[in-house]
Amino acid sequence: MSTSVRAGVASSTQLSADAGGDILRAGGNAVDIAVAASLVAIATEPGVCAVGGGGYVTIWPTQGEPVTLDGNIEMPGRGVAPERLGGGTWDAVLEYGGGVTTKVGHGAIGTPGALAALALAAERYGRLPWSVLMEPVVDIARRGFPMSKASHTYLSFAHESVFGWQPESRRALHNADDRLYGIGETLLVEHMADSLEHLAREGVRDFYAGDIAALIARDCDANAGVLAARDLAEYEVIARRPLLNPFGPWRLATNPAPAVGGATLSAMLTLLEREPMTGWTGAEADRLARIMAAVLRHRFDYLDLADDPKAAVSALLEQAGKGAIATRNGSAATVNTAAADRDGLACTITMSAGYGAGVIPPGTGLWMNNCLGEVELNRRGLIAGPPGTRLASNMAPTVGRTNDGAVLAIGSPGADRITSALAQTLSNHVHLGMPLSEAIRHPRLHVELRGESERVAYERGLPADAFTLPSRECDPLSMYFGGVGAVRVGRDGHFQIGADERRRGGTAYG
Repeated sequence: MSTSVRAGVASSTQLSADAGGDILRAGGNAVDIAVAASLVAIATEPGVCAVGGGGYVTIWPTQGEPVTLDGNIEMPGRGVAPERLGGGTWDAVLEYGGGVTTKVGHGAIGTPGALAALALAAERYGRLPWSVLMEPVVDIARRGFPMSKASHTYLSFAHESVFGWQPESRRALHNADDRLYGIGETLLVEHMADSLEHLAREGVRDFYAGDIAALIARDCDANAGVLAARDLAEYEVIARRPLLNPFGPWRLATNPAPAVGGATLSAMLTLLEREPMTGWTGAEADRLARIMAAVLRHRFDYLDLADDPKAAVSALLEQAGKGAIATRNGSAATVNTAAADRDGLACTITMSAGYGAGVIPPGTGLWMNNCLGEVELNRRGLIAGPPGTRLASNMAPTVGRTNDGAVLAIGSPGADRITSALAQTLSNHVHLGMPLSEAIRHPRLHVELRGESERVAYERGLPADAFTLPSRECDPLSMYFGGVGAVRVGRDGHFQIGADERRRGGTAYG
């Protein structure tokens, strides 16, 4: 790629990547580009994410240390009668990902932080005004947007049980014949453009303490939800010091506690760094599977329900540093955007709305999360702690830097496959020397926890007969294995950009 390129972005869809490209041409830096692309992604990938979701922004400024802005979902319920907590939901059973049961309804909605995190990132680290960053998503919502492959894949399982019970949500996703819109067909969600335009003009504070906040709180109150006006008004993004990991020549910064995704990724990378992969032989693939099994089992047993997440993460990383995690022998919805520029600024944003609550508060056009009801991740249940408690998360937006000035931004959607997808891509790129695009496209594996046992899910093309764990084969480039996006800028200004074909991700640069 030409060294005249100033910045690049890899995002969940070409539509969101193109929005980042528009901001690049308007003079934005890597944070502006990533924020604008993320705004488009959370608004135009129904089922995959939502404006009423949460997430994280990890940034490595040109000067100074990296930071993670925690805009994840909070436990709501400020001022709500205690007997109301834990109500307002029912089970939705999906065949997605081999079978999932999740809770939907207004009682599953946690306090969303996505917009607050994006706005704070732009304010502190961007160049352009919020109103300019909102222009692409407002224009797209006004014109209508195509149903993406990733959205359609998930919604083909969830459009009835999750998104079909509320009239506003059902109308947005089904045509006049009550058929789910197909891939590429245009969705025009009532009130969405007006709400986004209002937020562009008034700022995101309106989502938390203005007209839109009032619509959200009123709808939750009328339908046995727990999210209250006080929860929205008192939500604050938290700036955290990321976990730092040496990996080859890189220092990688990723999501810290109380999230579990960054710790899980860090432990995998630490174990891989102790004995780097030399190739995708049967023995190496099996060793990688056993590393994943050990780390993911440790996460399940010790991190997910830890009373002191920071202490639990420190213990995990200490054990990984000593090689002391024993290896065994025998949401599902997220979007990601990565951007970097020639000034040395790197930014990765990962956002999630769980499986979706199936709720559009009337008059808003904005879907809400079901993260309280995402039972396989939020294992504490619908009462996840006192109001204000941050929920657990597998998200691990990661940025990196080398001593000679190269920068990297990388992340992935994919629930518990986020960390395994990132670990394999980074190992392919750093240890095996693959270009980013090849490292992302290479067949992947993931270890699934099944009660007290584990099973390797793998894409066709890996040496299946080598696994000592039980295994199942999947199609190549399966959406199940995440959707990595990455941008690398060398010290000479040379760019590498890769977006995952598994979710038809898009890139832009200029």
